[in-house]
Parts: sequence; C-alpha cells; structure tokens
Amino acid sequence: MKRIAKFHKVSFEQFTKDWIDTFSDSNEQIAKETYDTIKLPKRATTGSAGYDFYSPLKVVLKPNETIKIPTGIRVQMEENWVLKCYPRSGLGFKFRLQMNNTVGIIDSDYFHSDNEGHIFAKITNDTNEGKTVEIEAGTGFMQGIFVEYGITIDDEVEEKRNGGFGSTTK
Repeated sequence: MKRIAKFHKVSFEQFTKDWIDTFSDSNEQIAKETYDTIKLPKRATTGSAGYDFYSPLKVVLKPNETIKIPTGIRVQMEENWVLKCYPRSGLGFKFRLQMNNTVGIIDSDYFHSDNEGHIFAKITNDTNEGKTVEIEAGTGFMQGIFVEYGITIDDEVEEKRNGGFGSTTK
C-alpha cells in the first residue's frame, strides 16, 4: 500500500483567525479550547478507503440549514494526488447531509497556501423528511479519500498556488 500523505493540525494562530472569522460571536478562549480537542483524521478499519474527519464542535442542523466548519486540519501529500472529501456515508444516507461543493477537492499544493491549507467543510442538511442532523463534537462527519490522478501530455502549467478557495481561477 502506498503511503503518500500526512495529516497535520494548522497552527493555533491560523485556526483562531479562521474560527473567529467563521463564528464572529466567538473568542480566542473558545478557539483555544476547541483547538486542543482537534483529532487528526483516521481510517476506522484496515479496509476503509476514507479517513474520517471529526467535527471540532457540536453541530445541530435543521432541514435546509448550512454550516461552514473549520476543521483545524491540513494535509501534506505527494504530487499527482488529491484528497476528495464527502459526507460520511451514514449521514448522507440517513439525513441527506450534503457537501455544498458536492465533493471537496484538496490539491497537493494547497498545503503551502497562505492559510496553511486549512481544510473547511461547508455542509447542508438537505433532508426531504424533516429530520434534524446532530453531530457531537469529536464525531466523524466527513471522509476524505486519496486518489491519484494524471495530466495531459501537453500540459505546461507553471503557476503556483497562493490562496484558498477559488484562488486558482483568479
């Protein structure tokens, strides 16, 4: 089995900045308490393809509600690999929990971005059954799967990333 990546926590400074930006009614003390409980993603079993990301906070989403979650996680991976992020299967099946961008794509060069490659998840409870989703802090809510990819023979891109969401289209 190829070993091509390693998860890290973002720095406390980066997490605090992103946490307070996301939750404007929060403060540095709450960010610190949350940061200290962040767990690195793990596979649940030897046969699991996905690495479970754990929610750093308790989430309650009524039907059609959305939340952006700063995970506190970044990933360093070899070139020509990507981390694809999806809701955990059970949450998608039971509640129609959806990633707002359908599939989160974490490129190998995102690790070196200005925001340290901080991975966010924006999720929506898309239930059509009136169900409320409750995710306890420290519970898996998203899974990431590493996938190798190729490029075209005539690819000549030389641009370097320096930013987060949407930075490669600016």
